[in-house]
Amino acid sequence: MKGTASRGSRLNFGDYGLIALESSWITARQIEAARVSIIRYIGEGGEVWIRIFPYKSITKKPLDTRMGKGKGEVAFWVAPVQRGRILFELGGVKESEAKEAFSMASHKLPIKTKIISSKDECILL
Repeated sequence: MKGTASRGSRLNFGDYGLIALESSWITARQIEAARVSIIRYIGEGGEVWIRIFPYKSITKKPLDTRMGKGKGEVAFWVAPVQRGRILFELGGVKESEAKEAFSMASHKLPIKTKIISSKDECILL
């Protein structure tokens, strides 16, 4: 997954966004953990938009299985994320709340991230 994202790299819904600074796979569990941490922090005050979806299945064969015998079962689902892709957006909250919520969410993700706002959106990666 080389290069930067051409799609999904601008804020469309909210005032603040969490942008990926590295390319990687993000599992459905990691996305859900980040979403829960954002919602727990902001409470009922704002809206959250998840801009990535885990559509790629990753399969694994059971341990102690010999070569051959077909493909393994689906183990988990991932969202391939390129550098520059917006992961989450927040709206209807103060800037300090958005920064704290996104910093908590970034600890749940396996990549480096950056917080952007609609004011300073023209960031070149």
